[in-house]
Amino acid sequence: MKLHELYPFPEERVNRKRIGRGRATGQGCTAGKGNKGQNARAGVSERPWFEGGQMPLARRLPKRGFKNYPFKVVYQPLNLDRLLEAFAGQDSISLDDIYGRGLAKAGALVKILSQGEVAAAVTVEAHRFSAKALEKIAAAGGKAVTLGAVESGDETPTE
Repeated sequence: MKLHELYPFPEERVNRKRIGRGRATGQGCTAGKGNKGQNARAGVSERPWFEGGQMPLARRLPKRGFKNYPFKVVYQPLNLDRLLEAFAGQDSISLDDIYGRGLAKAGALVKILSQGEVAAAVTVEAHRFSAKALEKIAAAGGKAVTLGAVESGDETPTE
C-alpha cells in the first residue's frame, strides 16, 4: 500500500446535515422537528426534572431525618510530621504559629493527627488531638494543649 492509495473509511466521511435548506433535501420545512409545539421552537429547554406540571417526585415524597449542616463543626487535619517539619527545633508551637506558616487557614479549627514521629519534647496548641497523637506527644515528654474544645451541641467554639 502506498500513500496515494490511502482513503478514509466511508463512515468517517459523513457530511453534516444542513437542515432547513428546502424540501428536496429531506431536512427542509420543519427541519426534523415535527409540526409546531414547544420542541419546534427556538430556545426550547425544559428542565430535566420537569414532569409536565404534575407534582414532582421530590415534592410528592416526605422529608425525613434531621439536617444539622448550619451547625456542623469541621476541623482541618494536620499531621504531626508536617507540623514538626515546619517547626524543627522549636519546643513550643502555638495556634498562631500554625496559621502564620500556612499549615492551616487562619481561623480554622485544627485537629492534630498522629502520622509521623515525635523525637523531642514539644508543647502543641490545637483545638483537638487524635488519641494516638496525644500518646506520641506524651511519650516524647511533650504536652498537648487543647484550645476551646467544641462539645457536641455547641454551635461555635470558645477560646
